[in-house]
Amino acid sequence: MEHIDHILIVDDDREIRELVSSYLKKNGLRVTAVADGRHMRAFLDANAVDLIILDVMMPGDDGLVLSRELRAGRHKATPIVMLTARTDEMDRILGLEMGADDYLAKPFSARELLARIKAVLRRTRMLPPNLQVSEAGQLLRFGKWKLDTTARHLVDSDGTAIALSGAEYRLLRVFIDHPQRVLNRDQLLNLTQGREAELFDRSIDLLVSRVRQRLGDDAREPTYIKTVRSEGYVFSMPVEIVEAR
Repeated sequence: MEHIDHILIVDDDREIRELVSSYLKKNGLRVTAVADGRHMRAFLDANAVDLIILDVMMPGDDGLVLSRELRAGRHKATPIVMLTARTDEMDRILGLEMGADDYLAKPFSARELLARIKAVLRRTRMLPPNLQVSEAGQLLRFGKWKLDTTARHLVDSDGTAIALSGAEYRLLRVFIDHPQRVLNRDQLLNLTQGREAELFDRSIDLLVSRVRQRLGDDAREPTYIKTVRSEGYVFSMPVEIVEAR
């Protein structure tokens, strides 16, 4: 049986829930819509979904709180698209910091939201063609770290696994597959998210910061991901395959 993607909408605005639900259903998606975090938790306790749409501004636990909660629990791998009523860049940055895979500012068109949903689902299910490997999975070593491309997590020198969000994994994988090469922000955004940068888009800088934190990299004197002023970033550590699966 063909899989039909199931989308969960969490938004306190009933009109938005109804309009978006109707449009997404007409375009072949399953949709469940709830008004707050309490109903979201109750639904997710008994159901699995393919993507969650979270409104930032909600009474009670807002979208930022809920996104952080999702990323810390068993739904940490479920893609999240954040909706914000503001065009303030800080809202977008906070949303990405809390684990959102993409964001869309209100007012938005349902068509644009559908396009974002499809793009997020597509890139969470497959790497860009130039990042594909012939093996089912690899264990890649660089410095004191290993990246398990099957489980998609980091492993430190003590064997402790460090979980990565989907966006963090994709960015690190791009760097690992292009070591010693300067990549600018447009290239990184296209390779990891399949879209062009918007004016003053800082999402890549934020993701670099998050990956550096995972690696224990000092942003002032980084060992792994170095900043090349006015050009972009470079992964400076040699990479080797230590195990193919």
